[in-house]
Amino acid sequence: MPDLIAQGPQSDDRWRREVPSSTSGNEITLGRTGADWNVPWDAMVSRNHARLIPLADDRLQVRRMPTARNAVFHRGKQSTQFVVVPGDHFVIGQTTFTLVNRPGASESSSGSEFTEHAYDHVDLKKRHFRDAASRIEMLGRLPDLITSSLSDEELLVRVTGVLLQATPNASAVAVVAVAEQNNPTEQADTELEPAIEILHYDSRTVGRDGPTVSARLVRSTIRKRESMLHLWSGSRANSAAFTASEEADWAFCVPLRSDACAGWALYVTGGLIADAKQDLERSLQAAPENLQDDVKFTELVATTISNLRQSRRLQRRQSELRHFFAPIVLEALATQGADEVLAPREADLSVLFCDLRGFSRQSEQGSSDLLGLLARVSDALGVMTRHILDCRGVIGDFHGDAAMGFWGWPLQQEDAAVRAVDAASRIRDDYRAGTKVGGFRCGIGIATGRAVAGRIGTVDQVKVTAFGPVVNLASRLEALTKRFGVEVILDEATYSIVSASPNSSFFLRRLGKVVPAGFSQAANMYELMLPGGLTAEQVKQHQQALEWFEAGQWSEAERLLTQLPSADRPSELLLAMIRKYNGQPPSSWDKVVIE
Repeated sequence: MPDLIAQGPQSDDRWRREVPSSTSGNEITLGRTGADWNVPWDAMVSRNHARLIPLADDRLQVRRMPTARNAVFHRGKQSTQFVVVPGDHFVIGQTTFTLVNRPGASESSSGSEFTEHAYDHVDLKKRHFRDAASRIEMLGRLPDLITSSLSDEELLVRVTGVLLQATPNASAVAVVAVAEQNNPTEQADTELEPAIEILHYDSRTVGRDGPTVSARLVRSTIRKRESMLHLWSGSRANSAAFTASEEADWAFCVPLRSDACAGWALYVTGGLIADAKQDLERSLQAAPENLQDDVKFTELVATTISNLRQSRRLQRRQSELRHFFAPIVLEALATQGADEVLAPREADLSVLFCDLRGFSRQSEQGSSDLLGLLARVSDALGVMTRHILDCRGVIGDFHGDAAMGFWGWPLQQEDAAVRAVDAASRIRDDYRAGTKVGGFRCGIGIATGRAVAGRIGTVDQVKVTAFGPVVNLASRLEALTKRFGVEVILDEATYSIVSASPNSSFFLRRLGKVVPAGFSQAANMYELMLPGGLTAEQVKQHQQALEWFEAGQWSEAERLLTQLPSADRPSELLLAMIRKYNGQPPSSWDKVVIE
């Protein structure tokens, strides 16, 4: 496809951009600001001035927009709609727009006589610029100029512009790439060289083709991963000795050493003094030294581009991974390799299981609108996941209408248990307030202990989660919330850490000993209580009743329990067991609250 060159009144007021293919369906808005292609230097160009429509055979249709204040001139006349071909131009205000063909990569110059010179990039870093003031001034503007580009297309436009401005003797600049070899063995057998793609090209010439790109130089640069210079030693009378143009005596190519720019290089070509053959020969001999500053500057530009694209690549990758990994996992991945971060390993974890209450009932009622039910469930689960992530936890898994989160991996968290209880408190508060939970309630279990966390699974499916008895315990505690009639239950390990934490302000009480399903030993359970429920005196009364209950003094326990509000389900659970056995502990009783 051809390029469109915009040239304003000043030499720096310019850009060159590739016109989209006519088959792409893309149309371009030309304007001063806020358009697809902006001409910020020309006040006579309206905010949205013209529409550019690519046509077949490298033609371009131009339509003046109704909102444009000033005329568009084509072939000396005002026109509202016309077609330009390569070599043709139109004018808006003080800016001339010229459609030109983009030169390709030339193989013909490969066979001509040339001298090759390699620059060591480590040695270039040690050398000082001869004209340090002007170089430093441009380098100071380089980061903002390049990093403010919002797309790769804009980045390449700015890079070629910077290099043309910074290299006075350059006649053309290109950003090029060597195509990947899909089948290196077949490539070697057929002796086919990889194709050269010109990602962007700019030259000082307007209205005619500039120098082509030497494919041989580009391939040599990418292969050796060093900046290379080619000097053509023939006479200008024989244009075949140059890069298909009498304006090029030399060309250098600088590789971009980054995975984000694999196979990319910056190509700069230009001319030398040619007053006489002897002068040209001397210039050719001195060229490697004379061009050293230009190569060094181009190396710095290449490094800036590489770092920027690498940074953007990581940002895109993190953005994509954000749907799969918690922020704390992404933080670890930013400084360590994925294999190291995600490898399964033992860690001290606090695990939270949160289950929806009322799911079965709503499933039955909503059977005629399953998509609506799915939306409500997704919103309700979203409340869980949001608070787990906000408290710097990891979403371990979803189990139908339940979610599992954990703390303490991939980075150690001394306050993992506190964070887990904080997340549970926030989830419970949102569910009680009815905040985007679709009419559901919740039950939450939290356990702390040793587990394996990381990338766990089979050869067929892998996910990041946690595994071990503590995970099973958290799930069993969540199920026990139904029996106790409470919303959040903690195990003893979590309770011990949270109650001893100076940053903890949670209201906790012991519920008694229980043997969770699948476990053989009884363990104490604790409730994360709601503020404003039982008074401190009532909680103290319940705890005393629980101690008498476990001591077998059931009559004393019953007397205290009957004084507590009937809405307190844990108290009612103890009363129910006492009355079941007529106030006397059975001989086989092992002091558990729930049989």
